[in-house]
Amino acid sequence: MLKHFFAFAIGLSLLVPQPSVAGAQRPAPTKEQIQQYLKTQADKLHPQHGKITLKDGLITLNLPEDFGYLTPDETEILLHNIWGNPSGSHTDGAIVPTKVSITSRESWGIILNYMDDGYVKDDDAEKIDYNDLLSKMKEQSQKQNEKRHDAGYPPLNLVGWAEEPHYDKASHKLYWARELETPGAPHELNYDIRALGRNGVLVMSIVAGMDQLPMVQKNKDKILSFVEFNPAHRYADFDPSVDKVAAYGMAAMILGFAAAKVGLFKGLFLALLAFKKFVILGALAVVAFFKKLFARK
Repeated sequence: MLKHFFAFAIGLSLLVPQPSVAGAQRPAPTKEQIQQYLKTQADKLHPQHGKITLKDGLITLNLPEDFGYLTPDETEILLHNIWGNPSGSHTDGAIVPTKVSITSRESWGIILNYMDDGYVKDDDAEKIDYNDLLSKMKEQSQKQNEKRHDAGYPPLNLVGWAEEPHYDKASHKLYWARELETPGAPHELNYDIRALGRNGVLVMSIVAGMDQLPMVQKNKDKILSFVEFNPAHRYADFDPSVDKVAAYGMAAMILGFAAAKVGLFKGLFLALLAFKKFVILGALAVVAFFKKLFARK
């Protein structure tokens, strides 16, 4: 994600020449041009408050005034046009704090995706070896970096747990956090929440900086209260005689086997870090993003 790189990127972009259509060199976009562009994109976002129904009445969001819901189209603007991630993400929207400028360093968001893979059994939640799981995730991360390199992105490395996975059996919500690192950039945070329902799982992916972990942890209970499955769609409503059971369990959900189904970024990245990790771009990628952006203009 670009949000922690704007100041650095602006400084670098002023040093990078940009070819014109005729092949001549011209200056990279100025700080003012970049700021104006970001403001124009931010003005396209209209966060909604209060009670919001998703997925044809399956899920209800209850958002206070200091948080707002962005539609899937607005979320694409946020992820691609403002935060500089690959285009073509497929989400069910996002929740963003409304008292923080979406283009500022302090911005963060909760990206939403619903996976209708069926009822996920939680009977293995207490048996998972999280250290072994972390080792497997790091292996996946290294394999993923090969694809990132081929796609022109810097490596994205999994440092470790920022918060070890925990399952709240009463609310049927699973959460964990990962610390991520890319060369030359501040460490970033992926804080994952999975809300289990009768016929699927709502993926809530909090994208922020590592320095925002205390803020996320402080607001975790509030965030968990934002989302509820509606009656007849709750986890407790599962009917084994008619309902489908998911082909994966809790460990596989953390590991990311189910993530590819969400389909963010047109399959550019592997399951690990893909369905939420609106990837952290390195400084060179930031410059390239703005160069390409203003070249199109």
